[in-house]
Amino acid sequence: MSEDGLKRVSVLGATGSIGASTLDLLARARDRFAIEALTAHSQVDALIAAARRLKPAVAVIGRADLYQKLKDGLQGTGIEAAAGHQALLDAAQRPVDWAIGAIVGAAGLEPTLAAARHARVLALANKECLVCAGALFKDELARHGTDLVPVDSEHSAIFQVLAGERPERVERLILTASGGPFRTLTRREMEGVTPEQAVSHPKWSMGAKISIDSATMMNKGLEVIEAFHLFDVPPERIDVVIHPQSVIHSMVSYCDGAVLAQMGEPDMRTPIAVALAWPDRMPTPVKRLDFAAMAALTFAAPDEARFPCLALARAALQGGGALPTLLNAANEVAVQAFLRREIGFLAIPEIVERVLASAARPAPGSIADVLDLDAEARRRAEAEIRGLARTVAAAPGQSRMR
Repeated sequence: MSEDGLKRVSVLGATGSIGASTLDLLARARDRFAIEALTAHSQVDALIAAARRLKPAVAVIGRADLYQKLKDGLQGTGIEAAAGHQALLDAAQRPVDWAIGAIVGAAGLEPTLAAARHARVLALANKECLVCAGALFKDELARHGTDLVPVDSEHSAIFQVLAGERPERVERLILTASGGPFRTLTRREMEGVTPEQAVSHPKWSMGAKISIDSATMMNKGLEVIEAFHLFDVPPERIDVVIHPQSVIHSMVSYCDGAVLAQMGEPDMRTPIAVALAWPDRMPTPVKRLDFAAMAALTFAAPDEARFPCLALARAALQGGGALPTLLNAANEVAVQAFLRREIGFLAIPEIVERVLASAARPAPGSIADVLDLDAEARRRAEAEIRGLARTVAAAPGQSRMR
């Protein structure tokens, strides 16, 4: 706590969807929180607006070429402006009571790890930290005595349900999935889907990359890996079930047959508030559930033949070693290629599978190893994308890179 009794917090990734929801909660509770640092990668105008509104000690933009614009935008506020990768790491290392790691993708690995060493509580929204470097990340948390509270709605649900329970009582974890915008489409129908269709999530408001991961169900596969590291439950006891209404956010099945669920409106401000106030709770403006108005809650098993990314993630977890790190990097490259219209939607799992098939590496022993593996997988994925382009160019009658 600061001298004025306020909890000091940092928001890494303040301009993304998770960051924006976090800032909304902080703005509503100025009597409880003081902002130490806000960071963003390139959305400098949004960062300036957020900093002027919430008055952090420092605002950092990842792109060094945007430093002058940030500095000019904060002139007269007394807020320190900084830019570049090292400035981002410096901001993450400022001692705080609470920090949220909301930088999307592998780019968030180093800053979030830095925050884990200097925050009393780390709210984790960047699942790649556990997917790419689960054992290393947990070792650092333990070494520095940092409490970890998950922010993904599914893992937050399990975190809340498990409170105080002994591990031997847990039979299964059940992660729910909306199924994304294409859950009823055939693979043939998915061949022609566009990036605009893929980012139109039926329930959640998310950034483009996470929305595409939801559409392919890779997001759920990454969450299975994350749950394995968070809750120390064997992979074969982590289930996924399709729940289109997104009211039940996940469940825990116990040894006596009881299944406990956490429920709520699909609004990320709830799991963020759970983490922000933990071990207490805090009010939010989230819409309350109206049980009488609910028509039905439905469930179905995921179809891994139509959505192979889920099976690929499970295989990477079971195979261990470098596979989860390579899985994540290859997927990030493939998703960006799809968003740039260089490949079709169904090529995303194909590229990931090819990268995994060519890999036989041990688990990373350091963060430097993780970054090397990440770079290697990206090079392989880019090569696979170029190979697909050459194949389609040679056979122009085929659909465009599936």
